[in-house]
Amino acid sequence: MPLFLTTSPLPLAMPNTMPDSILIHNCTLLTAPDTPLLANGWLRTQGGTITAIGSAANLPQPENPEATTIIDGQGKLLAPGLINGHNHCAMTLFRGLADDLELATWLGEHIFPAEARYVNQEMVYHCSKLAAAEMILSGTTTVADGYFFEGQAAQAFVDTGMRAVAAQGIIDFPAPGVPDPSRNLETVAQFLDAWQGKHPRITPAIFAHSPYTCSARTLQRAKELATTRQAPFFIHVAESRQEQGMIRAPQGTSPIRHLAALGLLDPRTICIHCVWPDDEDLDLLARSEAGVVVCPQSHLKLASGMAPVSAMIERGIRVGLGTDGSASNNGLDMFKEMALLSKIQKVYTLDATALSARQALRCATVSNGALLGLGNIGQLLPGYKADLILLDMRQPHLTPCSNQDLLVYAANGADVHTVIIDGRMVMRDRKILSFDVQATMQEVRKLASTISRHRE
Repeated sequence: MPLFLTTSPLPLAMPNTMPDSILIHNCTLLTAPDTPLLANGWLRTQGGTITAIGSAANLPQPENPEATTIIDGQGKLLAPGLINGHNHCAMTLFRGLADDLELATWLGEHIFPAEARYVNQEMVYHCSKLAAAEMILSGTTTVADGYFFEGQAAQAFVDTGMRAVAAQGIIDFPAPGVPDPSRNLETVAQFLDAWQGKHPRITPAIFAHSPYTCSARTLQRAKELATTRQAPFFIHVAESRQEQGMIRAPQGTSPIRHLAALGLLDPRTICIHCVWPDDEDLDLLARSEAGVVVCPQSHLKLASGMAPVSAMIERGIRVGLGTDGSASNNGLDMFKEMALLSKIQKVYTLDATALSARQALRCATVSNGALLGLGNIGQLLPGYKADLILLDMRQPHLTPCSNQDLLVYAANGADVHTVIIDGRMVMRDRKILSFDVQATMQEVRKLASTISRHRE
């Protein structure tokens, strides 16, 4: 007998099993950023995969629904889950710790000291779970995370039901979990050993912090390891105007040319921020097929600048979108990030057509999926992973809905009603089902109280 979720209450926790099949019907369907909305649509999943989509005319008959869970999506829009292309999830603990500061002061005088003092395995696990709650509640189903003790972050994503590319951080001075910098590559190799191929929703990766905190030798060795292990390679680069002068023994005349001279740019490299590239840098990125993930809200808050995203896209550079961590954002709502991305490019170029809402939506879905090497997420098509969100469109600010541009210019994370990841329902009616959010919040409050005592 199918379970009709429109009438049956669900507990606040779910067993770690996948439903046999889900049928969502009577909804508006957005299959991809550029496709027209389909009214009266339906979608079916089997296990963790989308198996069929269609319109009401060819809906499976109620007496033979071929689904164990049926969701009536009346008044809702079914869309691909959003993908956060860059985050430091455990930094939820540092939300509001050091606001209204420029990047160098914020990082050197506040964040690095706080990380040295407070980051440990317990902190990373609970604070990453808190980030997962915030992302699920705002419609994000996949995150690319980079931090220390990343094995604990990966476990947090497993336990919350999220999909993640989890990258162990590398830096050339004592760091949480790696007091001896000479062992930074050994630590990341152990992380890859522990997680590669071990969980279907977790892709382990390498995160080299930046060209000014990692030597040329460290960067090359880290990239060699990533290449050997076929792991994604992330690096912050060209985030500030002053960054070139911070690089030890630069091999090029800009941070991006420095990476190119070291042989780091290729399709498996994801360059984070890229606020200050010049034309030669953009040409290098385009030729190398390296990806770029921008974080516009973080860029504005730290006064880093505005990345020339429309110029990147014109050159064929693959561009994705992320929030960055809560310490520099201070939220993780990708709907806000999409709106800001589009509007900033309009102001930056003084051209209202510089970056459309659908291009912003593409950055947060299909493009991010491709950048992360997860080509089967970001669209609602048969054969793709069943990472789905249902938005409640019966809201004044979403009425009327002519097309998907409204998702970028008017929607926000609070409009998300239901979240399904890998064919498993992790949120329904804005209640997270996969773990106890209140318990997680309590754990993070305990950790935050320690910081408060030290600041008094």
